[in-house]
Amino acid sequence: MNAHSKRPDIDFVARVDAGHLRFSEAPESHVEFSGNPEREAASGSVRRGLPDSVENNVTYRHVRVDYRIRSRLVDAPEFE
Repeated sequence: MNAHSKRPDIDFVARVDAGHLRFSEAPESHVEFSGNPEREAASGSVRRGLPDSVENNVTYRHVRVDYRIRSRLVDAPEFE
């Protein structure tokens, strides 16, 4: 979605705060949007105290992750 898009039909925001966080094995993650009808979708995160790629057995301190998913049906009627 871009700045010129209409408002999303779904706008999901989550925040995780942790004093310390450690991964014994770095996770693999992805977001997939599927199904019908057609949609515009975007997701992303803003991290504090946590790199984009974490390392095994490293303790990260004072961590915050803000995560957002937005989706809008294409050609959906506008309701006010």
